[in-house]
Amino acid sequence: MQPSCLTFIDLQQIVQYCFEILCFQTPLFNFSAPSASYSCYGDISTLQAPVISCTPFAFSYATGMDAVKKTAEVDIVRLRKYEVPIKRVARNLCLDPALIAAIISQESRVGLLLNNGWDQGRRKFGLMQHDSLYGTWDSEEHINQCSNILVVAINEVRARHPTWTWEQQLRGGICAYHSKIGNVQVYDEDPCHRDNYYVDNVIRRAQYFKRHGF
Repeated sequence: MQPSCLTFIDLQQIVQYCFEILCFQTPLFNFSAPSASYSCYGDISTLQAPVISCTPFAFSYATGMDAVKKTAEVDIVRLRKYEVPIKRVARNLCLDPALIAAIISQESRVGLLLNNGWDQGRRKFGLMQHDSLYGTWDSEEHINQCSNILVVAINEVRARHPTWTWEQQLRGGICAYHSKIGNVQVYDEDPCHRDNYYVDNVIRRAQYFKRHGF
């Protein structure tokens, strides 16, 4: 008796099984964004009280959780367009994708504040607003280059302040990305009323985006 021929469904199941084995259990034809369960710089969702100042002086800003949340709610709609490249860059650099998304939101409101990719003074460029031209203003190349600058900033803070906690080092890196490494300071007393406007807003946005899929 001749063996029966494999049906089309049988072939599909075999191909599916082999593909999943070769791809470490990745489902067939899975075009979703990369997994976000990675970061070499700590869990941004656990950050609470600010400990880093971006300037050597003390200022007070009334940012407000509600205001940040409302801004993040609006920006996340535009961020969905860049979700896959953000997560791809984040995975390659071992960054939290929510942090990249938060800087994009804080710096340019995901492009809303830009004119042909430039800020009002034409000093900073692209979604992540840096002073160098890296690809098209909203390209993955731009996101990758600026995220590399962020990684360098975090690692420079780590090298300069090896005794700091990872929370302080991460905040310092965010601060250094925005300003200058020499201005990063630690305040032990009443840190919530120091100059944490930029860092706190980035952290709060990142925590919101992380809760919503980034």
